[in-house]
Amino acid sequence: MERVPKLVRVDEFTYRIDPTEQAGMRVPGLLYTDEALLSAVEGDPSLAQLANVATLPGIQQHALAMPDIHFGYGFPVGGVAAFDLNEGVVSPGGIGYDINCGVRLLRTSLTVDEVRPRLAELTERLYREVPSGVGSRGGYPLTPGEVDEVLAGGARWVVDRGLGRSEDLRFQEEEGTLAGAAPSEVSDGARKRGLKQLGTLGSGNHFLEVQAVDRLLYPEAAAAMGLEPGRVVVMLHTGSRGLGHQVATDFIARMDRRLAEEGTQLVDRQLSCAPVGSDDGARYLGAMAAGANFAWANRQAITHGVRRAFATVFGRPDEALDLGVVYDIAHNIAKVESHQVDGTARRVLVHRKGATRAFPAGRDEVPAPYRPFGQPVLIPGDMGTASYVLVGLPSSMARSFGSSCHGAGRRLSRHAAVRTFRYDQVTRDLRERGIVVRSASREGVTEEAPGAYKDVEEVVRVAEGAGLTRRVARLVPLGVVKG
Repeated sequence: MERVPKLVRVDEFTYRIDPTEQAGMRVPGLLYTDEALLSAVEGDPSLAQLANVATLPGIQQHALAMPDIHFGYGFPVGGVAAFDLNEGVVSPGGIGYDINCGVRLLRTSLTVDEVRPRLAELTERLYREVPSGVGSRGGYPLTPGEVDEVLAGGARWVVDRGLGRSEDLRFQEEEGTLAGAAPSEVSDGARKRGLKQLGTLGSGNHFLEVQAVDRLLYPEAAAAMGLEPGRVVVMLHTGSRGLGHQVATDFIARMDRRLAEEGTQLVDRQLSCAPVGSDDGARYLGAMAAGANFAWANRQAITHGVRRAFATVFGRPDEALDLGVVYDIAHNIAKVESHQVDGTARRVLVHRKGATRAFPAGRDEVPAPYRPFGQPVLIPGDMGTASYVLVGLPSSMARSFGSSCHGAGRRLSRHAAVRTFRYDQVTRDLRERGIVVRSASREGVTEEAPGAYKDVEEVVRVAEGAGLTRRVARLVPLGVVKG
């Protein structure tokens, strides 16, 4: 078993892995957590993964992990690392198989009292409008030529075809289209997997959730986002589906072959990588951007299905119910950004794997209505607890390359959750709390049982205490659609 490195407490919310803990570490590892969460990762292989990330060429300042850290492929989930553009690398394991898995939040003009009597009907209609489950298909089938257009155009392609509103794009990271996409670098196998998956939710931890705004913690920012106590919102979480997974699979195999030919050995083969400026590195980044655009297009198409479901159940046009996009944020992506590194502004390639951007007030990347407060950060909990809207803090830039956690983080693996929880008990417990669940499978519920996750209240408390984000609003679940 791989040795788990020692953590040294720096302050209440910061722990450090010194470079002396493992041969080859170029920078320290930093973990943002506290004593309450630390017990869930002490002895966990995710800490060894964090130390392994610190060995990669060109890494800048430190390898980072967010308070929702857990074991992943290559990088730990909740991992962040920035790399020099000349000497550094790009690693698909630092982005994840589900490229641009992300979260979108929609607000409505409806109150909980208006929705509660129709909640079961609404949840069922959402389940029918947005296909979910393993291999789900049937949303908006594409022709082979249209797949290339989606890979290049992202959410804008969907909006231009009448499946959205032009203002939707304003409130998405990168306005729903990542520059530099190279559809030609996406394999035929990946394209084929995407043909019938646009507008589908998928499985695993992906969800569509009707929520209520429970309370406001930063009323001025909440007002800018149109969030009011007692109002109903909709949160959705999904990514690039099988297309993105195949992009990662293809390029990991390609980079593995290249490293083998060079005789290069990594401390963990799952960190397979290529120099940022190399042919393989450039091709992967082009394919990754294309996969990210497919994910934004997917969430945009799902948004159209959500609006259609609400209009059907409440008998009013979706515009009359608001259903505007509050924000859409990616949490499996790599992007070239400008950051202060050792006192100098430099452009670096920031990997975020199970971590989101958390830029502060005043940044041009933040939509104008939110710019006085900071970029929205969306952190879902689990289907039995709260989710949070937050904004990035100025200190996040120096502490985490402008990053934050992306969720509560798993406490149990999916296999362990299935062994631990029973479907009937989980659904009964949720029903007794007034939460309606509709799932494509029993495993979709037991794998994602509330007890399988860390305490989201503690996770967001650490994110705020560490200077990454500030809490804006607390959201609680009403109805959940699971894959």
